[in-house]
Amino acid sequence: MVTMSEMYKNRKKVLIRGAGDLATGVGVALHRAGFRVIMTEIAVPLTVRREVAMSRAVYEGRIEVEGIEGILVENYQEARRVLAADKIAVIVDPEAEIRREFRPDVLVDAILAKRNTGTSRADAPYVIGLGPGFIAGKDVHAVIETMRGLTLADIIYDGQPIPNTGIPGYVGGYALERLIRASAAGRMEPKVQIGDVVRKGQLLALTGGKPVYSQLDGVIRGMLQEGVQVKKGLKIGDVDPRKDKKLCYLISDKANEIGSSVVKTVEARLSDKDYAMILLAAGKSSRYGNNKLLEKLDGGQMFEHTLRKMRAFPLCTQVVVTRFEEIENAAKTQGMLVVQNTEPDLGIAHSLKLGLKRALDENPGLKGAMFIVCDQPGLTAGTFARMLEMGKMHPGKIVCAGWKGRTGNPVLWDSCFFRELCRLSGDKGGKQIICAHKEDVVLCETEEAELRDVDVPEQLIKWERDYGESGKSREET
Repeated sequence: MVTMSEMYKNRKKVLIRGAGDLATGVGVALHRAGFRVIMTEIAVPLTVRREVAMSRAVYEGRIEVEGIEGILVENYQEARRVLAADKIAVIVDPEAEIRREFRPDVLVDAILAKRNTGTSRADAPYVIGLGPGFIAGKDVHAVIETMRGLTLADIIYDGQPIPNTGIPGYVGGYALERLIRASAAGRMEPKVQIGDVVRKGQLLALTGGKPVYSQLDGVIRGMLQEGVQVKKGLKIGDVDPRKDKKLCYLISDKANEIGSSVVKTVEARLSDKDYAMILLAAGKSSRYGNNKLLEKLDGGQMFEHTLRKMRAFPLCTQVVVTRFEEIENAAKTQGMLVVQNTEPDLGIAHSLKLGLKRALDENPGLKGAMFIVCDQPGLTAGTFARMLEMGKMHPGKIVCAGWKGRTGNPVLWDSCFFRELCRLSGDKGGKQIICAHKEDVVLCETEEAELRDVDVPEQLIKWERDYGESGKSREET
């Protein structure tokens, strides 16, 4: 029988930078999903929606948001006691130094500074950034879209979200009008409270002694605390034109959507530890004439595009099979395992077996392995994510990328096929196994461009003409 102590120890750890209302939506979602959560803040938080923000704990010591308690702590030892009591720990720690003791499984940068203030992929096994300022595959493993609209809460595995426009999303038909901004620099003196119904033109606050008026009728959904120093133009409050008071005390729909996406990607990526991603990059490029994998494409070399997209899955056992020094060095820099194929004449099956053996040596308990070729520059990290998800949902199956019913690469093999893969020979790869097990094939539909491979120079020229920078584009699931 599993004890409560053992259950607590097995819960994964998440560190969230920031404790404002959106960060709190993420923290509450993760807490409800069973994660242990510590949130960091600055000494004087400037959170507008204070009623639903764990940042309030900084000056009140304790806060409850939708039944979840946040407790202010001064150090990691205090944080451990709070976590053991099934609560969220909040600490004043602008640089997130507590991560060195906490050693989180996941770090979420939810500061929403519209720029990266120092977060990197090295901060935790899995690192997520919220909103503009982050590039998935560069400084974080994934980015969550924060702009209201059809793409809100999209998980971006390669590239960046919509740039900051300075214009908030619409709520109740209003955007800029609902914001309350400081009219002058100085001391904040609110004249209304969160939950108050106000009229257009009503005095809401004094900043630096100068009045701030409402631009519309509504209810005060958020307001900075009295006494804080503000700059002219700073957002100090929010009027909700929907005039529903209860919304002032509930996590917003936006924060809930973002929180759900964070939980989704965290749970998916943490379960990647049971899977391998094996990149086959040892081919002879006989039809191309030169080594096509080293050809320039969209500002880099062809192989680099695939390596970059694999960064989104750091918990997978990642193996590169190659015979080229440039690819080997780049893969090692990215922390991948490398196997040299000194006998490319033996065909792709030889590379496949070398990669699978190395992956199993590293992780004998693998549940599946995805084989990726290096000459499909249109492949997206989003397709990798969907294939992994389908493999987890359909154990015992073969998941193939495909378009309109036509199968292609990559292919994710369940471990029950490993023995058959190890008996392959020549240049047929796994196609013969797929043909023998058609009833076990699950198709992951992709865009047609993702399945296009480059075998001759003319195809590379055509690919660049038709798709250009799409290898660097915003990718999501």
